[in-house]
Amino acid sequence: MQQITLAEASQNLPDLIEAALKGEEIIIIKDNQPLVKLTPVSPLKHRRQPGSAKGLITISDDFDAPLEEFKEYME
Repeated sequence: MQQITLAEASQNLPDLIEAALKGEEIIIIKDNQPLVKLTPVSPLKHRRQPGSAKGLITISDDFDAPLEEFKEYME
């Protein structure tokens, strides 16, 4: 874990970002108090698009037809 002052962090931000991306834990301090932890952001999950499964699912023509077992109740 690397602790660095806010003033030093502002001068070396690109290097600190590279270190964080490589897995190093970077803590930025001010007045000897931890202020910020630099960590990489997880990649965004792919969100489904509405309609992206169009044509992949089919429903038979008799989907809503009464079942054979219930025909006596339909009369």
